[in-house]
Amino acid sequence: MIIVEHLAKRVGPEQTPVLRDIGFRMDSGELIGLLGVSGSGKTTLLRCLALREKWDKGNFRVDGTDILQGGLGGRTKIRREWAFLEQNEELNRNRTALKNVLIGQAAQTPLWRRLTGMVRSDDYMGAMDELERLGLLDKSRMKLGQLSGGERQRVAIARALVHGAKVILADEPVTGLDPKSAQSVIETLRELCKETGLSVIAVVPLELAERFATRLWVLDNGIIKHDVTGRRLTSQERAGLL
Repeated sequence: MIIVEHLAKRVGPEQTPVLRDIGFRMDSGELIGLLGVSGSGKTTLLRCLALREKWDKGNFRVDGTDILQGGLGGRTKIRREWAFLEQNEELNRNRTALKNVLIGQAAQTPLWRRLTGMVRSDDYMGAMDELERLGLLDKSRMKLGQLSGGERQRVAIARALVHGAKVILADEPVTGLDPKSAQSVIETLRELCKETGLSVIAVVPLELAERFATRLWVLDNGIIKHDVTGRRLTSQERAGLL
């Protein structure tokens, strides 16, 4: 259970309010499509939840742990169990898909492993299992630069899962992909939520959000204006999105 109350965030030298009063409850297995016009605060919200941005105020509890007031333990929980996939995910195009999955992000991987590239056999098998689950087993030995955009996004998802992610925050994970690849990535996330209990909040195009998300948030004027189960939005709910 994830509980956020009264999240507020100001940005820039003029301290412009971007998030005013964000609140929600989220259970495991949900795929939330985060919608809103450019500048509505979608990326800022994801960065705040990933603790990449400092909150101005608000309460943040995960499975009973007070993240903001709980000291190092709460923040460590987010670093270990939450993965933030940025729009241009930092993957090494000169490493193989398997190596990218194994090395992971700095917060998730011991320094010695990042420097040496050495891995345990259990880690190797876990990485291969996730690549197989995501349909990339035959691409595991290929360098990332040889893979398509959709395949690279699935490598990023596999990396998050191998390193223990229970929540994925994905900022426009299908931007720049062709329609078929974009749908494949979102379908993969939906299946993972259903099969493993993974929770996902993703900024995705409206048509994909309506088809695959289990829940839709429309962000407007610093609040979640609409919070509905996954379906086609009404004309009133769509107002301002198109």
